[in-house]
Amino acid sequence: MSKQAGLPVLRQDDVACCAPMVREPLGEEAAAELSRMFKALSDPIRLRLLSLIASHEGGEACVCDLIGPFDVSQPTISHHLKVLREAGLVGSERRGTWVYYWVLPEALAKLSALLEIPATSAKALA
Repeated sequence: MSKQAGLPVLRQDDVACCAPMVREPLGEEAAAELSRMFKALSDPIRLRLLSLIASHEGGEACVCDLIGPFDVSQPTISHHLKVLREAGLVGSERRGTWVYYWVLPEALAKLSALLEIPATSAKALA
């Protein structure tokens, strides 16, 4: 099990309650949490890592599978994975000598819900 502090787990209906930015402004706490997620994703290596993990067979990837596609050292990959984990985008678990990572769907749903444009707003933008 991961030794990181527990993050709140969102149910699907919790994500639906969060209004997109076009309907109402974000509160201070929500903005801080979401900005950590977006900041973590602003690095190309971290964005690629998240994509590799999400698309990996079985929905989780061993750190040993994530090192090959990059021209950086293993400690650098570990740092980027730590940033993704601390931002609440991935979960992890040590199994023997390896650590396995998976994407937290509720985190992606939260980001998606924030950026979602309601149908009426989408028509107004067209």
